[in-house]
Formats: sequence, C-alpha cells, structure tokens
Amino acid sequence: MTSSFARPGKNDPLARLRADYSAYVDTYRSADGTLPPMMQLKLVHTEGVVDAARRIAAGEKFDAPTALACEAAALLHDTGRYEQLKRYNTFRDSDSVDHAVFSHDIVQAKGWLSGWADKDAILWAVLVHNRRDIPAPVPSPRALVCAKTVRDADKLDIFRVLEDQIAHTDWRTDSRAFWNLKVSAPPSPAVLEAIRARRAVNYQDIRCLADFVLIQVGWMISGLEYATSRRLCAARGHLAFRRRFLKELTDSPAVDEICDMAERALAQ
Repeated sequence: MTSSFARPGKNDPLARLRADYSAYVDTYRSADGTLPPMMQLKLVHTEGVVDAARRIAAGEKFDAPTALACEAAALLHDTGRYEQLKRYNTFRDSDSVDHAVFSHDIVQAKGWLSGWADKDAILWAVLVHNRRDIPAPVPSPRALVCAKTVRDADKLDIFRVLEDQIAHTDWRTDSRAFWNLKVSAPPSPAVLEAIRARRAVNYQDIRCLADFVLIQVGWMISGLEYATSRRLCAARGHLAFRRRFLKELTDSPAVDEICDMAERALAQ
C-alpha cells in the first residue's frame, strides 16, 4: 500500500511533489504496507487539509499560482509528524519538537521544492501554521495568503478529528481520551474571557474538556480568515456539534453565549 494524493489532470504541476511526499510517508510503513495507527491518522488529516485548502482557493478565487502554492503548503504542513512520532513517541510538541519547525526543516532538507518559484512562501506557511498568531514580518503577499489558507484548512480538519475522537472513544469513563481533562466541569473564566475578547486562548488556562472544545468554538469566532472557510465550517455542522456536546459537559449559560457569537461570525 502506498500513500496517495491523486487528483484529476494529466499535467498536474503538483504531481512530482505529491509523489515525493507519498514516497517519504511510505518509508514509515511496516513490511505489510501499513502505517502505525497514529501516523495513519496524520496522513488522513493531511488529506483533509489539502482538500480544504483546494476548496478555500476555489471559493476565494485565488489565481492559479497562488492556489498551487497553497495546496503545496497544505500537503507539506505536517511532514515532520511522522519522524516526531518515531523519535519521541508523541505528537505533543512540548514533550518533543515544534512540529512546524521540524516539518519546515525536513522539507527544506529534502529539496522537494527545488525549482518552485514560490518555495519561500510555501516554506514560511509551513513554518508558521501552528503559531497562535501569524508573525511579522511577512515575507510576501503570497506567503501571507498561503499561511492563512493552511491555518484555516488545518482548523477545518481538526474540527473533524475532534468529532471522530468523541465518536470513537469512551470519553465519559476514560479520562485518557482527552489527556485526563475533567469531563464534567464548567468552562474556566480565563478561557471565556479570551474568547469574548477575540484573543487566542493560553493553553495553560485549559482546565476541563469544555475549555478544550470552546477553544475550537473560539476559532469559529475569530480564527477563520476566509469567508469560504466560515461557509465550509457552517455547512459541515461543526458548530452545532460542539453546542450539543458542550451541553453534555456543562450547564453553564456561557455555552449558548459563546456558540451564538460563533454562529454570527460564521454568517459573515
């Protein structure tokens, strides 16, 4: 079995890059062709991010070179996750390496973007995709578009990942499903304050599962850059899912308050 990021078109300028990426992922497969389960999850995530980036580029009517650069950055954004898991047996950056920096360095070392006019923009988008805020200085207008697109696309698929985890784990009785966070507890005041102020939440303020889920609702309020991203989020029902789930966790009136803020933001 091999990794595949196929899309229609005989003259696909991304074909070589996708082939290089797939060949790299395949080096982590066992003799029977399977990836370790956690790596397989990251591969599926990458496919989701690539798909979302294409949809954003189409919806925002990016020109062809910009759309290609965005898709390339989406494909490469988590390249370092495979080696991170192999070396450190974790995806927690705080216990291993910054996976965005690791991904950037691996892609650069592999030379996969040699000859790409937008090499620097793509690499920068990979480098900053996990930052709380896009840092200055921005190297070019296209780099900024690539970074915004990958960050939006990443969030859109992370929404799916959370829903899958809720559906396929015994989160009510197994606290390990969500990093030993308290399940039945009201949201933390610091988390609510940051979301109301449209600021990025400090992860050190997370005290319970409701906090973790509300952070994603906060992304819907102020973390999606493009109207297409907001439309996709609304159409996929991610907010409705979180509102229902949060009400299983807590009876705090802040749930409807924050979700109503997100509903208004997604309509913009």
